[in-house]
Amino acid sequence: MNPPPVAPSTLDHPVHSGVEATGVREKSTGRRAVGTTLGSALVAAVAYIDPGNFATNVSAGAQYGTMLVWVVVAASAVGMLVQYLSAKLGLVTGRSLPEQCKQRMPRPARIGMWLQAEVVVIMTDLAEIVGGAIALYLLFGVPLLLGAVIMIVAAFAILALHVHGRDAFRPVVYVCFAVVAAGFAYQAVLADLKVFTVLEGFQPRLDGTDSAYLAAGIVGATVMPHVVYLHSHLTKGEALISRRAMPSLIRRTRREIVGAMLLAATVNISIMLAATVLVPTDTLEGAHAGFASVTGELSSWVFGAALLASSLASTCVGVYSGQTIMSGFLHRSLSVWTRRCISVLPALVILAIGVDPTAALVLSQVVLSFGIPFALAPLVWFTSRRSVMGDARNRPVTVLTTVVVLGAVISLNVFLLGTLFLS
Repeated sequence: MNPPPVAPSTLDHPVHSGVEATGVREKSTGRRAVGTTLGSALVAAVAYIDPGNFATNVSAGAQYGTMLVWVVVAASAVGMLVQYLSAKLGLVTGRSLPEQCKQRMPRPARIGMWLQAEVVVIMTDLAEIVGGAIALYLLFGVPLLLGAVIMIVAAFAILALHVHGRDAFRPVVYVCFAVVAAGFAYQAVLADLKVFTVLEGFQPRLDGTDSAYLAAGIVGATVMPHVVYLHSHLTKGEALISRRAMPSLIRRTRREIVGAMLLAATVNISIMLAATVLVPTDTLEGAHAGFASVTGELSSWVFGAALLASSLASTCVGVYSGQTIMSGFLHRSLSVWTRRCISVLPALVILAIGVDPTAALVLSQVVLSFGIPFALAPLVWFTSRRSVMGDARNRPVTVLTTVVVLGAVISLNVFLLGTLFLS
């Protein structure tokens, strides 16, 4: 799980020197790197349709219809930009975002960044494990606490599985992604919404504090801070090609990320549209029962299966993220088992004491929205510096766009804090 060592000669170089690749060697390496970046984009997209998305999008669709579709669209657009910058940082520098922070930040700031990133991992684990436990309960009647334990064991089994000497993590994640996408395409068709009704959802508007709370949850569930750290790790060291080939690889990476994020956005919108047929509910259990009564038992089973597939995939992604964060910020690592036992403890406690699981899911996503600026600010700073990125640094329009996004997220977080203190 630890990041592979990087040769000392490449650590402070703006762009990997690799080999002076020409002809066949350069083309071969380029194809390998492109295949890897596409896989990384799909792994990142999985994190954008985790159980937190189910909870927030189902709640939004059931309570407000299509009114908050625009929030999903806006958050997905932000996700495209953020994941592109993260992937580019890893490609060009051969270092992940946590490793860049380790190298270039003073120790107190770096420790603070690491601590908040660990909170992000814990909140992510909470959503994924609780979501999986709910899915097992809905599908098979498994008690929630036992379901959580099953999810933890299943994630380790997937990560330990090797087929013909190759890690089975990514194929399992891709299959789960396909299950979720197919399930909610089916659910959205059953909703049978008029085109005009759907288009109304693209008009930016809110309806009081509760809708703003859900909007923040949608943002936190869509732009996942932990996968911002992870994406740069997945792409680092994969493009050991010449300077001449790097711009082409960056452009192809950008197209792949846009495609993967568009797919994730479509799934999230489908979740919200599917939930519009339900009577107002703020629980996944209520949504499951509602689908059974409105669109039939098969529909409710599809909902549960999609939730379970999403939980399995995103739990595996979460394990990798936790390892990336600790090893990057501290250059230290715990065993996967030790880390997992620590990070899943809050989820197990919440289920053991009987806290409403869907409410815990939504709250975890709101907390994640507060983690976005901590990942985004250093990311845009590093990717905008010539000393870090060389000629691949951000253009002024990219910097301006990212700063506007950062300001919008911070403003939403401040608004939420204000409403919480005044309520």
